[in-house]
Amino acid sequence: MGFTLFSAIIFCWIGCGSVSQNNNIKGSLISNDSIPANKSTIDTLTFIAVGDIMFGSNFPGNANLPPNDGADLLKGFTEILKNADITFGNAEGVFLDAGGTPKGTGNNVYCFRQPRRYAKYFTDNGFNLLSLANNHVADFGDAGLKSTVSTLQALPIQFAGLVDHPTAIITIRNTKIGLAAFAPHNGCVQLNDYPGAIAIIKKLKAECDIVLVSFHAGAEGKNATRVPRRTEIFFNQNRGNVYEFAHRMIDAGADIVLGHGPHVPRGMELYNNKFIAYSLGNFCTYGMFSLTGVSGIAPLLKIYVNGKGDFINGTITSVKQEGEGGPLMDEKFGAYKLIKELSALDFPESNLKFPDSINITK
Repeated sequence: MGFTLFSAIIFCWIGCGSVSQNNNIKGSLISNDSIPANKSTIDTLTFIAVGDIMFGSNFPGNANLPPNDGADLLKGFTEILKNADITFGNAEGVFLDAGGTPKGTGNNVYCFRQPRRYAKYFTDNGFNLLSLANNHVADFGDAGLKSTVSTLQALPIQFAGLVDHPTAIITIRNTKIGLAAFAPHNGCVQLNDYPGAIAIIKKLKAECDIVLVSFHAGAEGKNATRVPRRTEIFFNQNRGNVYEFAHRMIDAGADIVLGHGPHVPRGMELYNNKFIAYSLGNFCTYGMFSLTGVSGIAPLLKIYVNGKGDFINGTITSVKQEGEGGPLMDEKFGAYKLIKELSALDFPESNLKFPDSINITK
């Protein structure tokens, strides 16, 4: 497909079928208690979701900081990211200018310490919900955790997934949306504690119209694109059974489940008319990440749900990362094609369909 046709398709996707925003404000960060849960009258809500985001690390040294101090990393995607009620991503690593205690050194030990000023790139580009539940949120100990929390609390953004901040609620056009995030890592709400996770989801569903669940789990790398429907062990750590976890969360009341952690895309499915993405891959990861092969492609996912959280339809904008990283449009639709293939292999019973190079239907 030529660039002109590809651009026209993306332009139409951005401009058509979107949910209007009043004054481009994406919602109140303080829940309105006068709005009863499960009483939404909204016909359609839009969710944009991407996977791992790490804008650049000042540890060790400044060699892994991007040009122009990172201001251009999401250039070209800002309007797309802003064009939804909810824009979600996984914040990989801490926000800390200096200090902290690195979790370790050596091969296969990576510590991500982003300058605090970089956090504003989330809100500049439309993000209003983040997961902090991942294997890098404790990279610099308590100092890193405290700095990350205080940095994000100073912004108009909500986050979840830490032991002290397990959930978040945001109100969008009189609809309460709850986020719970889980991972099998230190400092996070534990993914492998099913009774605890189920209790969190049931409580959140009682308070909210729609519940979004994020998880950071599963094996990593180019050989981890498949969802095995069993417990995955990676570096001798129990990284969870993501298939069982996702289904249990929906059974408990979740409406959308979004996975990340393998650093590659994985398949998607519908379960009881609820949408599950098992891994959204690396979206914007500057430096210190392997971006070769399937690790360098990822979906920018947009889904539409009704007021009950049931899936209506969606789109995938395929992105790629090259060199040191930062998303670029992928005119070869690599992420879409891979997810279409993996979804057919891993979830043949699902009603989810991928009819072309962009759309998701049922």
